[in-house]
Amino acid sequence: MPENQFQRMVFAFLTVIVTVHAFVFYNLYVVNGGAFMTANHTTSVIAAINAQGGVSMFGKMLPVWAIILIEFVCAYTLEIFFGSPFSFKMASKMFHPRKTHPVLFETAIIFATVSIMCPAMSFLAAWMYYPYNMGFDIFTLLANWLKLICFNLPFALFSQIFFIQPLVRTVFKALFVRGKKKADNREQQAA
Repeated sequence: MPENQFQRMVFAFLTVIVTVHAFVFYNLYVVNGGAFMTANHTTSVIAAINAQGGVSMFGKMLPVWAIILIEFVCAYTLEIFFGSPFSFKMASKMFHPRKTHPVLFETAIIFATVSIMCPAMSFLAAWMYYPYNMGFDIFTLLANWLKLICFNLPFALFSQIFFIQPLVRTVFKALFVRGKKKADNREQQAA
């Protein structure tokens, strides 16, 4: 798919944009929505978040857009420097990139990326969403980290394989195939 560093960064950008929104929605609505509604005596998650003044991050209440922005910066940085390079290396250890069917090799990359990014982002989330009002305890942090991995890993695998990566690959192809066709047409006209 991506053929150079710029395309890899665009592909990662598209992936992280969709993934962060999916995970913020998943964690706020699906995982914690019931607790938010019960604590704030509301009938909808968004009403509960508004009633409590946002979502607690770093011990402060922040609006959802700030949560998405902070998680996007963290996820994009991790994806560029760790997730993308190491997932390709891990998949290449299991399958030869040129001899393996592209769908199988891309699926191996997705699994490798999830195996890197899910624990890493869950660890960052355990720090960011830690209940600092109770005081700090390393065992609480580790328990929160493991809980987040257990919630997020199945969702990450399912959503990346069946929704996020097909969507991102379609958008990526639409962006770069047109550019490649234009470049090919220019080369043919010049020749």
